[in-house]
Amino acid sequence: MKKGLAVVVALTTSVALLSACADSAPKEAAPAASASGDDQVTPAGEFPITKEKTTLKVMVKGSSIVENFATNEFTKWLEEKTNIHIDWEVAPEKTFDEKLNVSLASGDYPDVLLGMNVSPIQQSIYGKDGVFVPLNPYIDKYGVEMKKMFEQVSYVKDMITLPDGKIYSVPQVNECYHCSIGQKMWIYQPWLDKLGLKMPETTEEFYQVLKAFKEKDPNGNGKADEIPLVGATNGPSSTLDLFLTSAFIEKDFNLRFVKDGKVQVAYNQPEWKEALKYLHKLYADGLISPQSFTQDRNQLKQMGMNPEIPIIGAVASQNQTVFVDVDNPRFKDFVAVPPLKGPAGIRSTAYNPYAVSTGQFVITNKAKNPAAAFRMADLLLSEEATLRSTQGRPGQEWVRPEAGELGINGKPAVWKPIATFGKLQNVHWAQIGPSLRTNDLRLSVASDPKNSLELILYNETKKYEPYKTDPSKIVPPLFFTNEQAEELASLEKTITDYRTEFFAKAVTGSLDIDKEWDNYLSTLDKMNLKRCLEIYQQAYDQFKSKK
Repeated sequence: MKKGLAVVVALTTSVALLSACADSAPKEAAPAASASGDDQVTPAGEFPITKEKTTLKVMVKGSSIVENFATNEFTKWLEEKTNIHIDWEVAPEKTFDEKLNVSLASGDYPDVLLGMNVSPIQQSIYGKDGVFVPLNPYIDKYGVEMKKMFEQVSYVKDMITLPDGKIYSVPQVNECYHCSIGQKMWIYQPWLDKLGLKMPETTEEFYQVLKAFKEKDPNGNGKADEIPLVGATNGPSSTLDLFLTSAFIEKDFNLRFVKDGKVQVAYNQPEWKEALKYLHKLYADGLISPQSFTQDRNQLKQMGMNPEIPIIGAVASQNQTVFVDVDNPRFKDFVAVPPLKGPAGIRSTAYNPYAVSTGQFVITNKAKNPAAAFRMADLLLSEEATLRSTQGRPGQEWVRPEAGELGINGKPAVWKPIATFGKLQNVHWAQIGPSLRTNDLRLSVASDPKNSLELILYNETKKYEPYKTDPSKIVPPLFFTNEQAEELASLEKTITDYRTEFFAKAVTGSLDIDKEWDNYLSTLDKMNLKRCLEIYQQAYDQFKSKK
């Protein structure tokens, strides 16, 4: 992949969330700072970063499992290590994207945007306007850990570099095997066992299992309180338009696919219509919780952690920690449903081979000491900071393994968690912001039966391996020109909002799918889906021409 293309599109739906009000962003931005001999920082790799106490104003995406960023143990370690105090502004987890858009459009933004998933389109628009600081000179002068990252994960630099050669964000690299095949369905095995049911292999078998969960009182309390299937509006792969639709149409993480060299979307295909009708059947028969279309992951977890008795049978989610704590006895009883075969014989699972999340640490022109801000971001990519920010304190939440202990990869283990992940805590940032977790580091975790989250996820994900989307059908990370990026920002938000609304109404029966399908397609056309795909096609053709 060449840098001469343009802005890389993150493989998340956040690409579409840039508000149409971006045109009102401040145009009279201050000139971007650059690394120089006047930088008020110590030499590269030397700590603390500043001799005098420095303060950075930071906006961070909130987390349901981080108690308080200001008093967090990792924050304390980072501030002591760097001599930089962080003045926090926490954006609500559920609406952080709206907060980001409003802040940028109004000019009321902080020194640093942390974990805010600043999309490549936003980086292009606001970088051009001088709102975001180019990091290239700081990488050249101070990028100790960032240069190591470029060597370890060769494709990262291309993925974060804009067409003019500028880099505006420090990424998170997470070569996570179970995340790369992350659109899963989890089912409560004890209910299958009690009712004498086998693991479903087809959409019809899945329907029959859910029906049995609803009607046969698998939790044994004599009440019809079972929730056969549930999801959420946020959280990793918790929406209902992901796992089940893969039994009807093969697609990537963003509901796109490539066929005969042409970029297409799944949600205007006849197979998508059939998937909607199947999901509506589940809903009409009382097998899908209505809360799936309104609740967030916190409310989903309350269902999964119901104190008196298990009440949920199947849950759409990347992993079980989204809806049940690791140390809860129910955790190991939820197992992954393998990809289901649909009525037309399709059996697939979305696959994301790209392990880079851009826009995790962006420095704005409000920063008085951008060199210090960059050096903090660079530190976050070190192995020590990565383990501290994602796992906790050495010796308390994780340890170095004993000699002879092996990792999941069968090689000598490098680290070993001794605390559970996914619970509300105040010792780490719960994977928010930059970190560098290569495949080697992730799979070097000790294979410990007592703390087996990674091992369980590794083994459960293996069920999906034979059915993952052919990489040739996946729309790869693409680069766009500034003009294309601005046009896509408006188009994709409008289309995504409408598609999501139609999906919910179709599944819940608020509209008749057969009667409204043609109008749905017509509305997508009026929203210029065709133009949106033309832009993707142009970028895809350029990508292919460079291979």
